[in-house]
Amino acid sequence: MSAAPAAPGPTTLLVIAKEPLPGLVKTRLTPPFTPAEAAQLAEAALRDTLRTMLALPARRRILVLDGRPGPWLPPGIEVVAQGTGGLDERLAAAFDGCTGPALLIGMDTPQITAAHLAPALSPDAWDGCDAWFGPAEDGGFWALGLACPDPELVRGVPMSVPETGAVQRRRLVDAGLIVRDLPALRDVDTVADAARVAAAAPHGRFAETLARLTGAATR
Repeated sequence: MSAAPAAPGPTTLLVIAKEPLPGLVKTRLTPPFTPAEAAQLAEAALRDTLRTMLALPARRRILVLDGRPGPWLPPGIEVVAQGTGGLDERLAAAFDGCTGPALLIGMDTPQITAAHLAPALSPDAWDGCDAWFGPAEDGGFWALGLACPDPELVRGVPMSVPETGAVQRRRLVDAGLIVRDLPALRDVDTVADAARVAAAAPHGRFAETLARLTGAATR
C-alpha cells in the first residue's frame, strides 16, 4: 500500500520526466546496458523520486510527463503533459502552469531525500527569497524554485551544456532575484554516475535495480 501524501505546504512541487521506455531514456547508459535495462534504471529512478515527492509538504504534486503514466505512478500525484520545443521551453511551460511558488526537479537524482529539499519547502522558504537553485555536479541544475513563476526566467537558457547551471543562476541574479542554494547533487548520466548515486542511496529502488542488473550485491 502506498503511503499517504505528506501535509500540504505553500509550494507546488513539480517533477519533469520522460516515460521510461527502451531507447528513449538513459541512452548514455547503453552500452554496457541494453535499452531495456536502461529503461529499467530510469523507471527505478522515477519511482524513487516520486516516492520522495510524496513525503514532502507541497500545495500540489505534479508530474510533468513526456509520454503516458504507467504502473510506476503512485496515487496522490497529478499528471500534466510536457509542452513542446526544447528543454528550456518545456521547463518554461511547466512553470507557466503554476500559480504561486513552485519548485521543479528532474528524474535524474533518485538519491534526493526530504532533507535535500526541506529548505525550499518549509513554511518560511520564501521569506526574503525569490528563487531556490540546486546545482548539479556536471554543471547543470537538478532543482529550480521560483516564488513567482515566470517562464522568461528559463526560456532561452542553453540546456545540456557544461555552463547550463551557471547561465541559469546568472539569469536569476540578473533579474534582481534573491537566490538561495540547495546542495550540489550528481545526475545519473553515465555508468559511473549510476554507481555513485546508488552508493549514496543504497536502499532505494535505483540501487536495487542497478545491483540486480550488474550482478553486484548491495550491503
